[in-house]
Amino acid sequence: MSTLSMEDKRKAFYLAVTSFQGSEARWESRAQTGLNNAELLEALRYEIGIAGGRSGCRDKLNVSYQGAGLKIWASRAGRNCVVSDKPILQGEATLKMAREVFSIANPDEEQLDLFA
Repeated sequence: MSTLSMEDKRKAFYLAVTSFQGSEARWESRAQTGLNNAELLEALRYEIGIAGGRSGCRDKLNVSYQGAGLKIWASRAGRNCVVSDKPILQGEATLKMAREVFSIANPDEEQLDLFA
């Protein structure tokens, strides 16, 4: 297994959660309104679906994903990374990546007033 860069992991995440038509517009809308953890979990399960993947060739990312556990696998090797590798993201790490990639705020987190 070759080591993936953070940019590779971000790209794999993005590919996993934007495979359905209209997904980019839905993520934009979610970023505008913000989502609490339960809502973000539901959104990720919807966008990832039951399971799926994208095959790469010649140094392109192979990406597989599964809604249960919010698991995402990625590899540059030409093989099934689900069988041979641990997920690059799962559970809480996938939620965190969604907040980072799409700039989704959590309205349940209290913001401190810096000017109080």
